[in-house]
Amino acid sequence: MEIQKAPTRQRRGRPGYDREALLEVCVAEFIKHGYHATSIGILADALGVSKSAIYHHVDSKEQLLEMAVERALGALESTISQAEEHSGTSLDRVEWMLEQSVHLLAAERPYVTLLLRLRGNSEVELAAMARRRAATKRIEALVRSAQTDGLIRPDLGAKATTRLMLGMVNSIVDWYQLDGPADVDELVHNVRTIAMDGIRTR
Repeated sequence: MEIQKAPTRQRRGRPGYDREALLEVCVAEFIKHGYHATSIGILADALGVSKSAIYHHVDSKEQLLEMAVERALGALESTISQAEEHSGTSLDRVEWMLEQSVHLLAAERPYVTLLLRLRGNSEVELAAMARRRAATKRIEALVRSAQTDGLIRPDLGAKATTRLMLGMVNSIVDWYQLDGPADVDELVHNVRTIAMDGIRTR
């Protein structure tokens, strides 16, 4: 099933950069320098435009961050909703969620990377981190449901199991070089095998 990207508001841009292309460059700079250390001047230099050209697209640096984390969080929340309605057993829903988490990371890697590096130093960051925690709890509920159904080992804590699985997926941003669909499929297979073989009942 195809991962749905969160919608972004459209605003007429200047020639050379539409809002999507501008956001992509800005996110790369946020990751490179850290969000708070990245000034509008740094973004303007990276884009090769004036500061005023950036403000033609967005109102502030904070709005850029908000747009970026919405891209990751919107896709994650949509995927969880699909997992909650997924056919099959409760364990099938956990496995599907795990697989789609890897696909999501591959499709939205820069935006997920930025989300994972937020430290809660602004209202936008705090709100994003709260949404991420809420999303994690929804995934934990899927794990608890499978455990209640006797499909996940009873000796495993649902909270720890959920966070360990997500930690494995999230670590991908730091070490794996994605290079085409074949590599993503291989990565999905590896994550699914390691995680699911370790938690399912025999």
